[in-house]
Amino acid sequence: MTLRSFHLILLSLWLAVGVHAAVDTTALRVGIAGTAPFITADTNGISMDIWDRIALQLDARYTTEVFTSVSDALQALEAGHLDAVVGPVSISSDRVARMDMTQPYFRSSLSILSRSDSLSAWERIEPFFSIRLLYALALFLFILAFVGTLLWLAERKASPEQFPNEPARGIGNGMWCAIVTMSTTGYGDIAPVTLAGRIIAGSWMVISIIFATSMVAGIASTLTLTGLGHTVIDTADKFPGKRIAVLDGSPAEDLVEDHGGTVVAKVNLDSCYAALLDKRVDAIVFDRPQLLYFFNKKQEKGMAVAPAQYQPQGYGFAFRMDSPYMPEVDVELLRMKEDGDLDKILKDWLGEDAK
Repeated sequence: MTLRSFHLILLSLWLAVGVHAAVDTTALRVGIAGTAPFITADTNGISMDIWDRIALQLDARYTTEVFTSVSDALQALEAGHLDAVVGPVSISSDRVARMDMTQPYFRSSLSILSRSDSLSAWERIEPFFSIRLLYALALFLFILAFVGTLLWLAERKASPEQFPNEPARGIGNGMWCAIVTMSTTGYGDIAPVTLAGRIIAGSWMVISIIFATSMVAGIASTLTLTGLGHTVIDTADKFPGKRIAVLDGSPAEDLVEDHGGTVVAKVNLDSCYAALLDKRVDAIVFDRPQLLYFFNKKQEKGMAVAPAQYQPQGYGFAFRMDSPYMPEVDVELLRMKEDGDLDKILKDWLGEDAK
């Protein structure tokens, strides 16, 4: 081997190492998006703490760009303007089909934040006009007519002055007798005189006591609930006819639509909350940890975060499809879980209720 050939080999190796180093040291373009406590206004938060720890361990350099919403950041990722998105990015089958997602670093779910409003005059009496109550009244009238008819048939020959032969008057008097018997008023103007009539009246007394007790209990329950003086949307079953604020493009949209609510899309949680205060919406559906963090910061009276939880989901980091960085980040996330570093970060931000 000549000296010239040796120098050419060294030059080739130096260029190869230099190119490799340039590739390795290329700064990642990272999009930052989300809400507190995962991404705060000063670009801190749970997600950033985890990402910074991973970047330090991998000796990775990166530049950041802040986006107003996770959906905007993911669109930029798909368009090739970013290498990764850091924040509370929900892991879903649709997203995994379009980009690489790490394993979850946090398990979350959707919940509801709503006002505790005073009931209007109509809302107080509305339960008495429910379809179930109308059905019950219709059933009661049918039973009353049936009992009245039986009394008329049993008494019309023996007591025509009380139960005339004319069906309309006779059955009407029979219904009146049934009502008097049921209410135990005992006017005495109409009473059965035959054995069959008295058996029918006696049987009706026993049945009507049970029926009246159930009806009084239902009315008392309705009066108690309406007397509480406030209404809270604490389950998704109460969405029909309500305007529900969600973040544009979030999984909460599907939950609201599936339960018959009207979706009001907003760009961030602050605008959702402003709409709730102004009564332009009836509730907010969003990720539970963010709602609790936001609610605890505001400490607004007359607001409540419902205990109900929907659509359990995991948060991860998003990368471009087939990104060479994603496997290393996944391994580092797993190491942080095993070493307890992940739990420590979560507890620093969320306290002992981090999980």
